[in-house]
Amino acid sequence: MALPQVCVCYLTRRSPSGELQVLLGRKKKGLGLGNIVGLGGKLEAGESAVEAMVREIEEESGLVVEASALTPLGLLTYLFPHREAWSQESSVFVCTQWSGTPRESDELNPVWFDVATLPVDEMWDDARHWLPGVLAGIPVRATFTFGEDLATVVDRL
Repeated sequence: MALPQVCVCYLTRRSPSGELQVLLGRKKKGLGLGNIVGLGGKLEAGESAVEAMVREIEEESGLVVEASALTPLGLLTYLFPHREAWSQESSVFVCTQWSGTPRESDELNPVWFDVATLPVDEMWDDARHWLPGVLAGIPVRATFTFGEDLATVVDRL
Protein backbone atom coordinates (compact mmCIF):
# COMPACT_ATOMS: atom_id res chain seq x y z
CA MET A 1 0.00 0.00 0.00
CA ALA A 2 1.30 3.46 -0.89
CA LEU A 3 2.11 5.73 2.04
CA PRO A 4 0.16 8.97 2.55
CA GLN A 5 1.86 11.89 0.80
CA VAL A 6 2.79 15.08 2.64
CA CYS A 7 5.02 18.06 1.94
CA VAL A 8 7.18 20.46 3.94
CA CYS A 9 8.88 23.72 2.99
CA TYR A 10 11.62 25.70 4.67
CA LEU A 11 11.45 29.41 3.80
CA THR A 12 14.81 31.07 4.29
CA ARG A 13 16.07 34.65 4.40
CA ARG A 14 19.08 36.66 5.53
CA SER A 15 18.74 38.66 8.75
CA PRO A 16 19.87 42.31 8.77
CA SER A 17 23.20 41.08 10.19
CA GLY A 18 23.56 38.50 7.40
CA GLU A 19 22.61 35.35 9.35
CA LEU A 20 20.68 32.71 7.42
CA GLN A 21 17.25 32.27 9.00
CA VAL A 22 14.44 29.75 8.50
CA LEU A 23 10.72 30.12 9.15
CA LEU A 24 9.44 27.46 11.57
CA GLY A 25 6.51 27.20 13.94
CA ARG A 26 5.30 25.23 16.95
CA LYS A 27 2.55 22.80 15.90
CA LYS A 28 -0.75 23.64 17.60
CA LYS A 29 -2.77 20.57 16.60
CA GLY A 30 -2.60 17.18 14.92
CA LEU A 31 0.41 14.95 14.31
CA GLY A 32 3.50 16.45 15.93
CA LEU A 33 1.56 18.62 18.40
CA GLY A 34 4.03 20.78 20.35
CA ASN A 35 6.97 20.16 18.00
CA ILE A 36 8.64 22.96 16.07
CA VAL A 37 8.08 22.18 12.37
CA GLY A 38 8.42 23.59 8.87
CA LEU A 39 5.34 24.71 6.96
CA GLY A 40 3.48 21.92 5.22
CA GLY A 41 0.86 19.22 5.37
CA LYS A 42 -1.08 16.56 3.52
CA LEU A 43 -1.65 16.52 -0.22
CA GLU A 44 -5.32 16.72 -1.15
CA ALA A 45 -6.81 14.40 -3.79
CA GLY A 46 -5.44 15.22 -7.24
CA GLU A 47 -2.94 17.74 -5.88
CA SER A 48 0.78 17.65 -6.70
CA ALA A 49 3.32 18.22 -3.91
CA VAL A 50 4.09 21.67 -5.36
CA GLU A 51 0.40 22.64 -5.48
CA ALA A 52 -0.08 21.42 -1.91
CA MET A 53 2.98 23.33 -0.75
CA VAL A 54 1.74 26.63 -2.22
CA ARG A 55 -1.63 26.09 -0.51
CA GLU A 56 -0.18 24.98 2.84
CA ILE A 57 2.25 27.93 3.06
CA GLU A 58 -0.63 30.38 2.57
CA GLU A 59 -2.93 28.53 5.01
CA GLU A 60 -0.31 28.23 7.74
CA SER A 61 1.52 31.57 7.44
CA GLY A 62 -0.43 33.92 5.17
CA LEU A 63 2.56 34.10 2.82
CA VAL A 64 2.03 33.79 -0.93
CA VAL A 65 4.55 31.66 -2.82
CA GLU A 66 4.69 31.03 -6.55
CA ALA A 67 5.11 27.38 -7.54
CA SER A 68 8.20 28.33 -9.56
CA ALA A 69 9.88 29.67 -6.38
CA LEU A 70 9.86 26.25 -4.70
CA THR A 71 13.10 24.26 -4.94
CA PRO A 72 12.56 20.51 -4.45
CA LEU A 73 15.34 19.09 -2.28
CA GLY A 74 14.27 15.60 -1.44
CA LEU A 75 11.95 12.89 -0.30
CA LEU A 76 11.74 11.53 3.23
CA THR A 77 10.00 8.33 4.24
CA TYR A 78 8.77 8.09 7.82
CA LEU A 79 7.93 4.67 9.19
CA PHE A 80 6.06 4.19 12.48
CA PRO A 81 5.83 0.40 12.98
CA HIS A 82 4.10 0.96 16.33
CA ARG A 83 1.48 3.30 14.81
CA GLU A 84 1.22 2.52 11.11
CA ALA A 85 -1.30 5.32 10.46
CA TRP A 86 1.50 7.85 11.08
CA SER A 87 3.78 6.44 8.36
CA GLN A 88 4.13 8.81 5.39
CA GLU A 89 6.31 10.15 2.58
CA SER A 90 7.27 13.81 2.62
CA SER A 91 8.42 15.94 -0.32
CA VAL A 92 10.93 18.53 0.92
CA PHE A 93 11.21 22.05 -0.52
CA VAL A 94 13.10 25.24 0.22
CA CYS A 95 12.04 28.70 -0.85
CA THR A 96 13.65 32.16 -0.75
CA GLN A 97 10.93 34.25 -2.46
CA TRP A 98 7.40 35.06 -1.30
CA SER A 99 5.12 37.99 -0.65
CA GLY A 100 3.43 39.02 2.57
CA THR A 101 4.30 38.96 6.26
CA PRO A 102 4.10 35.73 8.29
CA ARG A 103 1.07 35.58 10.58
CA GLU A 104 -0.22 33.07 13.11
CA SER A 105 -2.75 30.47 11.98
CA ASP A 106 -4.72 27.77 13.76
CA GLU A 107 -1.91 25.32 12.78
CA LEU A 108 1.16 27.21 14.02
CA ASN A 109 2.76 30.54 14.86
CA PRO A 110 5.59 31.14 12.35
CA VAL A 111 8.85 32.48 13.83
CA TRP A 112 12.25 33.13 12.23
CA PHE A 113 15.11 31.02 13.67
CA ASP A 114 18.83 31.37 12.96
CA VAL A 115 19.95 28.31 10.99
CA ALA A 116 23.16 28.24 13.06
CA THR A 117 21.08 27.50 16.17
CA LEU A 118 18.24 25.33 14.87
CA PRO A 119 15.92 24.19 17.70
CA VAL A 120 16.43 20.51 16.82
CA ASP A 121 15.74 19.37 20.40
CA GLU A 122 12.18 20.69 19.97
CA MET A 123 11.67 19.23 16.47
CA TRP A 124 10.92 15.71 15.24
CA ASP A 125 13.99 13.57 16.04
CA ASP A 126 14.87 13.03 12.36
CA ALA A 127 15.41 16.76 11.65
CA ARG A 128 18.88 16.83 13.21
CA HIS A 129 20.04 14.23 10.66
CA TRP A 130 19.06 16.06 7.46
CA LEU A 131 17.67 19.57 7.97
CA PRO A 132 21.03 21.40 8.32
CA GLY A 133 22.15 19.85 5.02
CA VAL A 134 18.93 20.75 3.20
CA LEU A 135 19.21 24.34 4.44
CA ALA A 136 22.75 24.34 2.97
CA GLY A 137 21.31 23.18 -0.37
CA ILE A 138 22.18 19.48 -0.08
CA PRO A 139 19.40 17.21 -1.42
CA VAL A 140 18.15 14.44 0.86
CA ARG A 141 16.57 11.06 0.33
CA ALA A 142 16.23 9.00 3.49
CA THR A 143 13.99 6.67 5.45
CA PHE A 144 13.54 7.12 9.19
CA THR A 145 11.98 4.46 11.41
CA PHE A 146 10.60 5.65 14.74
CA GLY A 147 10.58 3.55 17.90
CA GLU A 148 7.87 2.48 20.28
CA ASP A 149 7.82 5.95 21.90
CA LEU A 150 6.71 7.36 18.48
CA ALA A 151 9.32 10.13 18.92
CA THR A 152 12.81 8.62 18.65
CA VAL A 153 14.48 7.57 15.41
CA VAL A 154 15.68 3.97 15.87
CA ASP A 155 16.84 3.36 12.29
CA ARG A 156 17.71 5.44 9.26
CA LEU A 157 18.60 4.48 5.71
